[in-house]
Amino acid sequence: AASKLEVSMPAVVEVESGGTARIECNFYIPGNGSYTYIDWFYIDRNNRVRLCSITGNEIVQENTDYKGRLSVGEDKALSISRVTVQDARTFVCQVGAGSHDVGENRTDLHVYKVPEAPEIVANPGGISVQSSDISQIAQCVSRNSFPLPNITWHKNGEQLQPEEKMVKIPTTRTRESSGLYTVSSTLFAHVTREDRNSLYHCTVHYWLRGQRRTVESQRVNVTVFYPAEHVKLQVVPSPTLVKEGDDVKLVCEADGNPAPVFSFFKRELEDNWQDLTSLADTNSGVLNLHNVNKSSSGLYRCQTLDLDDMRQMEKDVELVVNYIEGVHVKMEPSSPLQEGDSVKLSCDARSPVALNYQWRDEKGRKIIEGNQLFLSNLTFETSSNFSCKVIAPSVPGLEQSKQVAVAVQGKPRIVAISSPLYVRQDEVVNLTCKAIAFPRPSVHWNVNGTAHEYVENQHVASNLTVRVNHDLLRAGAMCRVSNSLGVSEKHIQLLDQKTSESKGVIIVAIIVCILVVAVLGSVIYFLHKKGKIPCGRAGKQDITKPEARKDKIVVEVKSDKLSEEAGLLQGANGEKRPAADQVGQSVVRC
Repeated sequence: AASKLEVSMPAVVEVESGGTARIECNFYIPGNGSYTYIDWFYIDRNNRVRLCSITGNEIVQENTDYKGRLSVGEDKALSISRVTVQDARTFVCQVGAGSHDVGENRTDLHVYKVPEAPEIVANPGGISVQSSDISQIAQCVSRNSFPLPNITWHKNGEQLQPEEKMVKIPTTRTRESSGLYTVSSTLFAHVTREDRNSLYHCTVHYWLRGQRRTVESQRVNVTVFYPAEHVKLQVVPSPTLVKEGDDVKLVCEADGNPAPVFSFFKRELEDNWQDLTSLADTNSGVLNLHNVNKSSSGLYRCQTLDLDDMRQMEKDVELVVNYIEGVHVKMEPSSPLQEGDSVKLSCDARSPVALNYQWRDEKGRKIIEGNQLFLSNLTFETSSNFSCKVIAPSVPGLEQSKQVAVAVQGKPRIVAISSPLYVRQDEVVNLTCKAIAFPRPSVHWNVNGTAHEYVENQHVASNLTVRVNHDLLRAGAMCRVSNSLGVSEKHIQLLDQKTSESKGVIIVAIIVCILVVAVLGSVIYFLHKKGKIPCGRAGKQDITKPEARKDKIVVEVKSDKLSEEAGLLQGANGEKRPAADQVGQSVVRC
């Protein structure tokens, strides 16, 4: 057991600024004695300043900066609220125990403030690799920390160290009125072309509870200026697929920063170069060629000028504009064609690439592949417009067409008329006459009326509007079609619709009579089979006598139209017989 008064305290107590610090004071008095007093002090410039005194249950606070922020617990521990960085000092606990003398110990109060995330700002103006001085890369600022932090710099994750004439890292430290520190660090370094993609950041290092902690800034990239080393000139789209009518871009690219000034030229005869810079965007390095043609082909040059060192570079590219020209269709024979003739159509064209040929009709339907088309046994209906379509399969979209008219000549041929035509007296009707011919024929009518003509390909149709009269019914109308090669005409017959109706009634009556006679014959035959009607050997029986025997069946045929039936019924020798006689002599043969 200890033979004297002992006071034990933690060597260090750490607390964050704004928090509450609790400093314990533990003591041992031999013989389980009690303390007489406990005094708390802090050290200020090697002087002790009393904070409070504890005697029994009474606590007396001195009039210091801590008044109002101090409290003493039942275990006699000292608590300081709302700690500031100025509270970072040494505190002393002194215990008096009468005959056991006086004992004390001390604790260093460490106040910390975690720094805010560092702010980094890259050089906004850019840095040239050709600069002889080391240039500012970026600046890093850490605010509101305690105690004083440290800042390091990193490029692409690797820490940078100061190096004479290559890397310089000056740092400034400022203590604010709050007692917190603001640290600013600036990185100066030489840059190379490869640094155009480098990422820089700074790291703030600080201590907390005996451990080293860090907080990093964002990554930043700086603009690096460097001269071009390579130039590329290309045709957009592909130089092998350019065709007449296309819009083409010549894109010139240089790997310098900033981009150099671009100029464009085209080689002419005798190695002369035409300046096309006025047609180009000299900043972006694009030359636009609109609606190119055969003459646009040739050698183009892009020339760059670096304004920093006035260095020039150039690159050439060959532009080939594919085309189809001279599409020609030859017809053999070339003399006028007649119906029944044959003809051969041949198609030809010029192009720097291989060509395919197709023949199509006037509706655009493909007829045949190849540069020749044979047509035989020509007719007016064969007359049409045919087209030769020339295609460059290696250059999508490159094609041309040439149309040719195959006209078959001949005198007119009437192909349709409205005959016979049933009409009524004084009715207004349309007479139609349609013909085919080439050259185009004219249509004439031999009656007066209003005519309208319609032409489609080789066909001509004429509609004549007339009023029906007696003469027109009697004579009909004549359609006459003629051209320089001949004449064709056809007659249109007009029939009175009433006459046709009466004839129709007569035909119906005849059919009805025939059906009646057929039914009557069937009945008589049926009765005879049943034995109801006997037949004499003479083969005849008068069936009109009123005094016939009761066992005989007499069939009497009556008609109100004896005159009409008399004209229909004839004797065996083909002569007409009186109706009454015919009825009276009607015989049923068995």
